[in-house]
This record gives sequence, structure tokens and C-alpha cells, in this order.
Amino acid sequence: MRVLLVEDEPGIAKFIDRGLKEAGYVVDVAWDGKQGKEHISCAEYDIIILDIMLPKLDVWQLLEEIRTQKILTPVLLLTARDSVEDRV
Repeated sequence: MRVLLVEDEPGIAKFIDRGLKEAGYVVDVAWDGKQGKEHISCAEYDIIILDIMLPKLDVWQLLEEIRTQKILTPVLLLTARDSVEDRV
């Protein structure tokens, strides 16, 4: 299973990357929304994990572009925000 992780926080990215690889997944890491977009246009993924607060390209713009391109890959959103509105 191939995973794209788009996370700008190095410590969090390293932690998630290591855990997924130990579980047997192939992981590509992008450090901002623009890099994430480039990865998505060049490869197929089984799941995309996106940090909500990405630099260079807003996560909502990235999601819109993904869906506009008819890419139906499941997306998991990560957030450090703690309000119910942000999590839902």
C-alpha cells in the first residue's frame, strides 16, 4: 500500500513515516501543499494524509484540486487544533 504524507512539521512527519514503514507501507513525504500536489500528479496513492495547516498551498485548495482532477483517493486530515468545530 502506497501512502502520501503531507506534513510540514519534521518531528511529526518522521514519527508517522517511521510507524507506517514499520507496518509495511511505502511512504512518500511532502513538506508543503505545493510538493504534495506535485507528488499527487506524478504517482498513484492508496491514501493521502494531509496536515490541515500547510504552507505554500492551502489544504482546502489542494483538496479541491485533487477532486477536480477526479482523483478519488481517500484523504485523512491531521490537525493539532482542539476545538470540536476544527475536528469535525
